[in-house]
Amino acid sequence: MPFALTAIFSMLVVLGIMVLVHEFGHFAVAKFFRVRVEVFSIGFGTRLFGFRRGDTDYRLSLLPLGGYVKMAGENPTEERTGDPGEFASHPRWQRVLIGLAGPVANFILAFALMTGYYMMHNEVEQYLYGPAVVDLVPVNSAAAHAGLQSGDRIIKFDKDVNPTWEKVRIRAALDANSSVPFTVERNTNSQTTQVSGSLFLVDSSKGQDFEIENIGLIPRYQSGPLKVQGIEPGFPADKAGLKSGDLINSINGQALHSVAAVMAFLQQQNGQPVTLNVDRNGQPETLRIQPTWADNGEGQMGYRLGFKAELPPFRVEQLPLPQAIRRSVVFNLHNAGYIVDVLHRLFTRRSQVQQLMGPVGMARYTGEAVTMPGWQPIITLMALISINLGIFNLLPIPILDGGMILLLMIEGTIRRDLNQQFKERVYQVAFVVLVLFAVFVMFNDVSKFAIFSKLKP
Repeated sequence: MPFALTAIFSMLVVLGIMVLVHEFGHFAVAKFFRVRVEVFSIGFGTRLFGFRRGDTDYRLSLLPLGGYVKMAGENPTEERTGDPGEFASHPRWQRVLIGLAGPVANFILAFALMTGYYMMHNEVEQYLYGPAVVDLVPVNSAAAHAGLQSGDRIIKFDKDVNPTWEKVRIRAALDANSSVPFTVERNTNSQTTQVSGSLFLVDSSKGQDFEIENIGLIPRYQSGPLKVQGIEPGFPADKAGLKSGDLINSINGQALHSVAAVMAFLQQQNGQPVTLNVDRNGQPETLRIQPTWADNGEGQMGYRLGFKAELPPFRVEQLPLPQAIRRSVVFNLHNAGYIVDVLHRLFTRRSQVQQLMGPVGMARYTGEAVTMPGWQPIITLMALISINLGIFNLLPIPILDGGMILLLMIEGTIRRDLNQQFKERVYQVAFVVLVLFAVFVMFNDVSKFAIFSKLKP
């Protein structure tokens, strides 16, 4: 199947599941409070077929873009009849819970997906269990000030002798904000020497789990070169001619073996052009690339080239339920924090709206995820989309769940309903704004295609 068809089909399936789970959350809580649900639809548009049970028409509709729930009296423009089954006839706290149920269902789905993944197919990178070889030590980092160099093998770290990277990570987290003695094995001019020193493990993680990358210890994830697996249209790597399948042997003459090392190296160069030596189908190629300042995909700004690399070697583990739950909670909280941070920077103009991704970008990412080896890419992407959908719907914008909840809370505070005409105008304006926003995001998506990027200066 061509990649475009794979991308579109996988996006429809993934997005459809996310939206259906969201709507089922509204449906289940509405039914619990005895709100009359008139329609539960899989898809939008013309009804194809279905069945009726009680007051609800369960249907399959023409457009496979998720689904929707239609509750009696939920539209603020509808006149109240006093029917106890209408949405507006129920107490505000019940309507708030019905509004919250959709986003909460998305959060539960993300939690369940990652818990199941960690229990059944947890892909653990092999470098964690191998020798602790340093791939890169950025200048001016704590590791550099301690005398560590790229290529060093850590043979003693605090009390651990010949530690793996897993042990180094654990020991560093335990010793955060303190000095730790270390000994490394260093190869210089074909001679192996041992160098000892003391490393101050400054914790700058701001409440998150301590990461050794914060102090300048970038592990060597694999022995071979990075293999390019995808190119982001319009980014410097695309414009310079980097292609999927290329092997990156070195950047500015330095061999780097992970995306983390490449990112750290680019920040160290402070945006200066870099030279990539690549192997393309057995033939050497040299590319000169000017990095661009953009989001790194985790809510943090930095210099990027715009390519995706093949995942480093991994092995599969099956975690017990308690550990799987803990890992899932950490994953979801961290990524929810990244999303909230990105939204905050957009509203405070510290980030650009052009970085937002719409359906075209989502299709590209889901298409890449389903074609990548292993379960990790698609399960992780589904969890991230579910978190995004839940957070987006909680934004205090009328038409969205968060906007409805905000209006209900305002009415609860003033202890009376807002003027009906006022609410109608607010919803109309919000609808127009959301449509324009959706059109802008889709245009932004399409403008990233290579055919358009060639037209830019």
